[in-house]
Amino acid sequence: MNKKRAQENADRQARLAAIQSQQRAKERKRNTFIFGGIALVIVAIIVAVSLVIVQQVQENNRLDALAQSDIEGVEEIEVASFNHVDGPVEYDQAPPVGGDHNAVWTNCGVYTQPLPNENTVHSLEHGAVWITYQPDLPQSEIDALTELVGDRSYVLLSPYEGQESPIMASAWGLQLGVDTAADERLETFLTKYIQGEQTREPGALCSGGLDPSA
Repeated sequence: MNKKRAQENADRQARLAAIQSQQRAKERKRNTFIFGGIALVIVAIIVAVSLVIVQQVQENNRLDALAQSDIEGVEEIEVASFNHVDGPVEYDQAPPVGGDHNAVWTNCGVYTQPLPNENTVHSLEHGAVWITYQPDLPQSEIDALTELVGDRSYVLLSPYEGQESPIMASAWGLQLGVDTAADERLETFLTKYIQGEQTREPGALCSGGLDPSA
């Protein structure tokens, strides 16, 4: 009897060992599948992120290359005076690109109402670019301009009554008029002149000043 029980115990142990071996094999297979899937997802994410980074770098290089050359249609305007003054100032351009201005600058940002010339010219002195549009510009164009500005610093966007072109981009002593927000020269203008070489006061703030929307 003892031999029979011993044999039965041995058989049970053998069956148990076989079952445990099968379970371990299934777990290894499942883990391999799970970790393999995770690895594929990680690789796919890395590839996708790398492609986005490469494309962004290529786009930045393209814009930088364009910005190194002259932008067709940009008018260079000599600014003879740039004093801080009180009260209104008569400017030769609409919108103005420089001149005497208020001691307080306009905070950079996107606005749906006209901005005061005297304060916003001070923002240009700090290296800002002011994009303006005719008040009757289609909303789809305004939306495209807002997207173009995005989260860029040192940019102002606002309507401007009486300007010649549907859309205008102004920096200190520089101005470009275009017909549509899709005009590639707008982005090139931003790339070249936001805190560009024309900036009279590099490093000066474009925040902490006047907020016309407040």
